[in-house]
Amino acid sequence: MAGEDANIIDLYERHALGFDKLRGRTLFEKPWLDRFRALVPPRGHVLDLGCGSAEPIASTLIRDGFRLTGVDSSQTLIGLARERFPGVAWYVEDMRKFYIPTKFDGIVAWHSFFHLNPDDQREMFRRFAVMTAPGAALMFTTGHFEGVAMGEFGGEPLYHASLSAREYAELLGKNRFELVGHTAQDPQCGGATVWLARRRSN
Repeated sequence: MAGEDANIIDLYERHALGFDKLRGRTLFEKPWLDRFRALVPPRGHVLDLGCGSAEPIASTLIRDGFRLTGVDSSQTLIGLARERFPGVAWYVEDMRKFYIPTKFDGIVAWHSFFHLNPDDQREMFRRFAVMTAPGAALMFTTGHFEGVAMGEFGGEPLYHASLSAREYAELLGKNRFELVGHTAQDPQCGGATVWLARRRSN
C-alpha cells in the first residue's frame, strides 16, 4: 500500500492498549450480530478479520458456542485476545494475506475492512469467496459514501476508504454472495454502514 493507508498496521500497534481501553463492551452491534449469527449453524466456524483484542464481537461469538478464528495485524491486540481466550486460534496477520485451508461458515470484518484502499477491498471479495462454505454468512462495515475519509486516533490521521454502494453490491454478486441486509449509517448501530450477505450454494 502507498500513502496514509500504509500506516494503518503500525498505527494500531502503537496505540493498541489505548484502543483496547476505549473499545466499547456494550455491544451496540448486537442487532446486526444477531442477524449474522442466525445465518451460521450452531457450533459453526467463524472468521473474525480485524478481531482486535477479541472484545466485544469475537468474545460474544465464542461465548455463544461458535468456533472462532481471529485475525489482526497487531501483535499486542492478538496478545490480549490470547490471554482472554487461550483455547482459540488467533493469528497476527494482514487480512489481505491470511489463508488457512478451511471453509468458514461465517466471516465478519467489523470496522476493519474499510481501512483497506479501494483496490485491496475489491480483491478481498474474491478472498471472501475462497474462504467460505456454501451458505456462509459475510458481514462487514464500510463508509456511507464513495471515496477516502480521514479520521483520527491517538492524535494521528486514520485512513478509511469506501467504494460506492452499487459497486459493493456488484462485487458481492460476482463472487456468489446474495445480499441479505444493508443499512447506511444505521442509527441503531452507532451510525455504522453495515452489509450482510450469504454465500450462494451454486
